[in-house]
Amino acid sequence: MSDATNQSGPTPVLGDRSSRDSSYRVLARKYRPATFDDLIGQDAMVRTVSNAFETARIPQAWILTGVRGVGKTTTARILARALNYELPDGSITVPTIKMPAIGVHCQAIMESRHIDVIEMDAASHNGVDDVRQINDAIRYAPVSARYKVYILDEVHMLSTQAFNALLKTLEEPPPHAKFIFATTEIRKVPITILSRCQRFDLRRVDAGLLVKHLQTIASREAIEVEPEAFALIARAAEGSVRDALSLLDQAIAHAAGPVRAEDVRQMLGLADRARVIDLFEALMRGDVASALAELRAQYDTGADPAVVLTDLAEFTHFVTRVKIVPAVADDPALIEVERARGRAFAEKLSMRVLSRTWQMLLKGIAEVAAAGRPLAAAEMVLVRIAYSADLPTPDEVIRSLDDNTTVARVRVSAPAHASAASAPRFEAPRAEAPRVETSRGAPRAALAPSTEPIARLPETQPSPPALVVARFEDLIALAAEKRDLAVKLALERDVRLVRCEDGRLEIRLERSAAKTLVNDLARKFSQWTNRRWMVVVSAEAGQPTIRSQDDARQAELKTGVRAEPLVQAVLARFPGAEIVDVRKGAAVLPPELPPGDSEDEPAEPAPNDDGSAFGAQFPHIGPPDEADDDL
Repeated sequence: MSDATNQSGPTPVLGDRSSRDSSYRVLARKYRPATFDDLIGQDAMVRTVSNAFETARIPQAWILTGVRGVGKTTTARILARALNYELPDGSITVPTIKMPAIGVHCQAIMESRHIDVIEMDAASHNGVDDVRQINDAIRYAPVSARYKVYILDEVHMLSTQAFNALLKTLEEPPPHAKFIFATTEIRKVPITILSRCQRFDLRRVDAGLLVKHLQTIASREAIEVEPEAFALIARAAEGSVRDALSLLDQAIAHAAGPVRAEDVRQMLGLADRARVIDLFEALMRGDVASALAELRAQYDTGADPAVVLTDLAEFTHFVTRVKIVPAVADDPALIEVERARGRAFAEKLSMRVLSRTWQMLLKGIAEVAAAGRPLAAAEMVLVRIAYSADLPTPDEVIRSLDDNTTVARVRVSAPAHASAASAPRFEAPRAEAPRVETSRGAPRAALAPSTEPIARLPETQPSPPALVVARFEDLIALAAEKRDLAVKLALERDVRLVRCEDGRLEIRLERSAAKTLVNDLARKFSQWTNRRWMVVVSAEAGQPTIRSQDDARQAELKTGVRAEPLVQAVLARFPGAEIVDVRKGAAVLPPELPPGDSEDEPAEPAPNDDGSAFGAQFPHIGPPDEADDDL
């Protein structure tokens, strides 16, 4: 080592480089929590473990689940340290979560080199032989610690046979053994394993809490970081403390000095948050030209089109949340421009515009990701949003066609020189918006209300006169006229008529009738006739239903037709044929008029051999002797 290593100045020298490289640790390892007090965002789990230790209700196994980087393995090591915490003077003889000083076993446990705390990566040791080694070694007492602790990381990677081999030992382990499992895929762990463990779901760390944690670490490292850079890192980490520290480490190396927000954007390939909001505002104004120019400018600076659309969708979601819950804007992870302009957009934009913009962006992100030219696909998505986000919803179209409204529609016209880029997208509340009729050829964004006054109809209208219905058949016809097929079918199939008069109907119900049929009939008849109707269920048998009467008449017609000689001949010629239906036919003119008859007076149909006119009703059926011989 050269003499330069003894220099006291902060300037590094070449001779000291190997020493510095060997001693450097990344922030995620350097600031790894060592006690429960150091854990952030896991208060519920810490409270449960604390109460269990204080009451000596310590389970034989824990399973920790959560996304990557929330502290599952670190929490497992802290648990192992708490189980074996012991001071050199022997003052603590039971497990405890209060560990004010480094104990006898703490340093070795936190460095994963203690002989009684066995850490196993289940991703690479997932066979039944690995679990058999655990089952064989667990019978022996710990060498120096209080408990023998087995930490299995990514336990969902174990094979089915390995899980089965672990079941018996996990359910009844020796008193000196504890199991701690960690996994990111809790659904892949068999329920037989889960039922034998105490489960803790480690939550994603809140962005505001993560920003405070990053600020604390930056101050300890004496690194100057802009507040907006902290917000960008916390947002990109998505609740993972390890990812946030790794990004901060990367940003420090990327900036080579004070960490600015622009450095973080370039490092992550993000667009400027303020520019994303400017793009959102241009879309909401319908200014397509400005929106496309802004997208192109962000693309030229290195922003990914898919990332730009994702940021737009995220800001749309943020504005929607602020519109519903204004307190969302107080999140410390937000930058000031995002907070202020988000509140302004939430006040001006309607929920319909925001929800539709979200849906179009969500679909557009997938299109951009699959497109061969992402920039062109992103531009088309922005064009769709600018021109289509203010179209009426289906319920508004239906309401615009309603003729019973008290306010007439306002007729609007579109000037020929108008364009969608100049139309405002900030809508008034829906209750104050007039109804609009547009022509199919005029662009909707260019419509402007004319000077015609709003015509108001009289608020009170005379009630229509009462309708007199005294026959049961007229009630069925009224149901058909009102297009209520359910009532018409119920009257024909489920009702036996006893007595019917104007305003009163006595019936007998079939077993197939609905339980609410009587009330439904009374309500419907009262609405249709504008007078009160009473529907009564009688104990009398009543007449057969309309459906059964029709069936009886149809059967009678079939019987009469079957007696006709011509039909009998046809049935005899075609064995197995059946009469399906009998319909009343119209008289058909013969191909040629008989001599002496005029075209104004058609000839009468020729009678059959028996003197009947049956041949006129069935003109397509000829005599048996005229049938084709090949049939």
